[in-house]
Amino acid sequence: MHVILVEPAFPTYQRQFARGLREAGAFVTGIGERPLAWLDDELRGWLDQYEQVSSVCDEGALLRAVQKVQRRGWTDRLEATVEAHMLPVARVREKTGMPGLTVAQAILCRDKPQQKAFLRKHGIPCAASTAADTEAEVRAFIAEVGYPVILKPRDGAGASGTVRVNSDAELAAGLRECGLERGNSVAVEEFVEGHEGFYDTLTVGGDVAYEFVSHYYPNVLPAMRQRSVSPTIVATNRVDAPTYNELKIMGRKVVKALGLGSSATHMEWFFGPKGLRFSEIGARPPGVGQWDLYCAANGLDLYREWANGIVLGKVSRPPSREFAAGIVNLRPERDGRIQGYSGLDAVRQTLGPALMDFHLPPAGTPTQPVAAGYMANAWLRARHPDYDELRRLLAFAGDTIRVHAG
Repeated sequence: MHVILVEPAFPTYQRQFARGLREAGAFVTGIGERPLAWLDDELRGWLDQYEQVSSVCDEGALLRAVQKVQRRGWTDRLEATVEAHMLPVARVREKTGMPGLTVAQAILCRDKPQQKAFLRKHGIPCAASTAADTEAEVRAFIAEVGYPVILKPRDGAGASGTVRVNSDAELAAGLRECGLERGNSVAVEEFVEGHEGFYDTLTVGGDVAYEFVSHYYPNVLPAMRQRSVSPTIVATNRVDAPTYNELKIMGRKVVKALGLGSSATHMEWFFGPKGLRFSEIGARPPGVGQWDLYCAANGLDLYREWANGIVLGKVSRPPSREFAAGIVNLRPERDGRIQGYSGLDAVRQTLGPALMDFHLPPAGTPTQPVAAGYMANAWLRARHPDYDELRRLLAFAGDTIRVHAG
């Protein structure tokens, strides 16, 4: 099978998809923005061919590159795993006659108001939502559902550009933050109270081959705005417990409703006083290295299994569920440059073999803003057979390690 992989070099974990395809027996052509000479020897060894383009989000440039590859011989698949690449790749995929995520599916997975309206028609419980191009349309929606509401870009990923608005006094600032006055169309949603997490799958031929459940502590919005917290994401190893049955049933319904074939998925959800509510889906893997946690917790190579699903139409082994695994974001005490760390020895001693790895930028490194995400500055990852004990260990690390900056 000949698979074209879009942008195999960036972000860094993209190389693992190239490796997985090669190990699954595929002939792999990469299309990326860097010159071939800039790729390291290992990555070049996983690629049989390579085409450079100015931007993989430039549909015309990507189309010409794919057609050039096709003139050299048969191609079976055109694959992408980064959110910003999904729609241009889907358009090129349709123009060149290759199977995979369609333009209609890509739009539904990118455009949050369309997505929720579509899924509500298929019986998936979602927050009330709409698309708005003007302040008047936003206010009309608020008049129906009341405050608080959530404003976000229609095609946003994660919490980027997302803001909670609690009153008329906060609305103008919220609209500026999500870009309405710059001409951006925005999604406006009813605020759903409750605990937040995500449900990730690897689907093969439309069936869920692997499924994983992760929890946010605290929820994403406060995590991305409050310097005082050290937010964690924890992937549970209790996925087979009855308490997750409703979530797994809902996730499968979403996959079927959207007609997804062989693809990674990332679905956000809330559970609170109104019960379980679907939030949004991306037809791609989660960010912040989450697949690495799933691999370490379950004795899997998900990158290879993703490739197995595409190339062979099946996966090779079940997840072990041996460990829960998680990450804690360690925030600098202020913006500036990192000066050093304290509390490291106590954390190493307490976590012991549960400690997987960590990232501690050296002194002098400029800090990144809180909103930049879970891996923007320092972080630590750990795993443990007991989910509750892992949560305690990650909380201890977040409370103990101090990232000094000035």
